[in-house]
Amino acid sequence: MKVLLVKLRKAVALVERPLLLYIRFGRSLRQADHVKRYCLERERERERAMAEVSNKQVILRDYVVKALPKESDLCVINTATIKLKLPAETDQPADAVTSSKVQLVLLKNLYLSCDPYQRLLMESVQGLSVPSMSSYTPGSTIHGYGVAKVLDSRNPDLKAGDLVWGTTNWEEYSLITTPQVLFKIHHTDIPLSYYTGILGMPGMTAYVGFYEICSPKKGEYVFISAAAGAVGQLVGQFAKLMGCYVVGSAGSNEKVDLLKNKFGFDEAFNYKEENDLNVALKRYFPEGIDIYFENVGGKTLDAVLLNMRLHGRISGCGMISQYNLDKPEGVINLMQLIYKRIRFHGFSVPDHYHLYPKFLDFMLPHIRQGKIVYVEDIVEGLENGPAALVGLFKGRNFGRQVVVVSHD
Repeated sequence: MKVLLVKLRKAVALVERPLLLYIRFGRSLRQADHVKRYCLERERERERAMAEVSNKQVILRDYVVKALPKESDLCVINTATIKLKLPAETDQPADAVTSSKVQLVLLKNLYLSCDPYQRLLMESVQGLSVPSMSSYTPGSTIHGYGVAKVLDSRNPDLKAGDLVWGTTNWEEYSLITTPQVLFKIHHTDIPLSYYTGILGMPGMTAYVGFYEICSPKKGEYVFISAAAGAVGQLVGQFAKLMGCYVVGSAGSNEKVDLLKNKFGFDEAFNYKEENDLNVALKRYFPEGIDIYFENVGGKTLDAVLLNMRLHGRISGCGMISQYNLDKPEGVINLMQLIYKRIRFHGFSVPDHYHLYPKFLDFMLPHIRQGKIVYVEDIVEGLENGPAALVGLFKGRNFGRQVVVVSHD
């Protein structure tokens, strides 16, 4: 009986072993086939990504010298192309731009901002020490601030899918060789377009210029020129949060209503309807001005100097009234700086980007609680970018001027 059982087990083993081998071998074949299909699909995706796609761009035709820029000074071209994936490091030429030492970042631009400082870059300006403020090159793509999605990255701090704001080019896709000008976006419960404004460069400009430079105190008298713009609307709200008396000037009655009814300014006036700015300021500030947030320059600055109080502070943000003049207007009341011991502090916000985390800690709760509001003027399509940018210097915009390049 025992002998029979042993023989039976041996017979079963002879049948079972080939069956198990067949099953295992078949499974291996299926797995190998699956891996092969997966690799082929990934290769096809890589080939599609490496294929060149159209890249619409906004180009400066030629320098605009001391004149109001026109839409014809800029052109939109559709002939440029770009690959949607960075080349492998082994495939790169060993030159300065594509060297593996350069942490390339490939972006898909979503929103672009229109800023007054861009007018300065439309002519050859010497002495600009900030890379993002370098003059444009005729025949090349213009640059500015924007919000974008990372498509590919060789920067260890950025990966595909990340959202960023910072300096980019006016085009659908941009290859960035200086990723230090990009800030990763962590708070996406806020509209992404806000990172071109209230949570981006203009927001930081307002915050630094008012809090860090002017050192405001409760009850002080604050005047803001170009108050309905991307920066001015925020400075006014900051001042109200501090318990200050706030007056703003703007270029239309509609903007005056916006300042008083939307942003909570105590008073506002249309400077175009004032024959004498000195008289207008004395009407709104009979006791003088403690803080002036300077966005305009020229005659407005001259009138403000006559109305500043002792130890007043002026934050020099911009002088948009002078950008298109053949000969800048002279300021004749500068002795007031000495008589009244006024501090005039010009600044460039990139010098203060180390304060960005502190700024976010302050700003985000105020936005979420509705204590600070923001107005945007949005146009769709990169092809409408030139008109939007030029319109900035004609006062067409209401609030922050934004160009939508893509919604995803």
